[in-house]
Amino acid sequence: MLTKRIIPCLDVKEGRVVKGIQFVGLRDAGDPVELAAFYDGQGADELVFLDISASHEGHETMIEVVEEVAGKLAIPFTVGGGIRTLEDMKRVLRAGADKVSLNTAAVLRPELIKEGADFFGAQCIVVAIDAKYDEQLGSWRVYTHGGRKPTEWEVADWAKHAVSLGAGEILLTSMDQDGAKTGFDVPLLKKVGGVVSVPVIASGGAGKQEHFLEAFTDADADAALAASIFHYKETSVAEVKSYLKGEGLSIR
Repeated sequence: MLTKRIIPCLDVKEGRVVKGIQFVGLRDAGDPVELAAFYDGQGADELVFLDISASHEGHETMIEVVEEVAGKLAIPFTVGGGIRTLEDMKRVLRAGADKVSLNTAAVLRPELIKEGADFFGAQCIVVAIDAKYDEQLGSWRVYTHGGRKPTEWEVADWAKHAVSLGAGEILLTSMDQDGAKTGFDVPLLKKVGGVVSVPVIASGGAGKQEHFLEAFTDADADAALAASIFHYKETSVAEVKSYLKGEGLSIR
């Protein structure tokens, strides 16, 4: 059995870590470099850094901050937001990232996934999917531009297509659950996990330790990502890992 991973997420806007609910109402959560060092010391398995305004505002990822964060880490580090070209990927990986996360740019130009996978290997390419339940569709619709724009893609179809192009991992965020702290979206995770052969990272909804257990046992997620409950010290990476080990899960 593969070990399950616990991944703190730094949503960064204008050089500060922020957190909201369902992608709005952002409030400050600290300095990204300090938080990165803190989570590394706490035993996080990986760290995700998302420049959440880059695609919406049309600017490039903050390379200087990425370099500073990478300098504090001994764990794998994924960077996303504003990555639109192979050159952008090269720049981010040279700055110290281990993986790149593609979201809006991949939907707008899916060949970008293949370009990155061919050049760096699929293990470096994470496709992040922001999904919101659509009553009319009867399933989850994929959104872009920081959750602002609905697309024509149904979530499982897009996930399958992304993997066929070379995505090595899917970072799946439930917009409905984001910041609500009522648990990960298990039906969404099962829907996507059932159609792809690569690891799926659960995102959106973590509020307590039991929610991580649900994501791993009920939805068979490979990793679980959280932000606010770690940033605001409601629990810690170490406490979550200890709880999961006590429940018999294979944790690093």
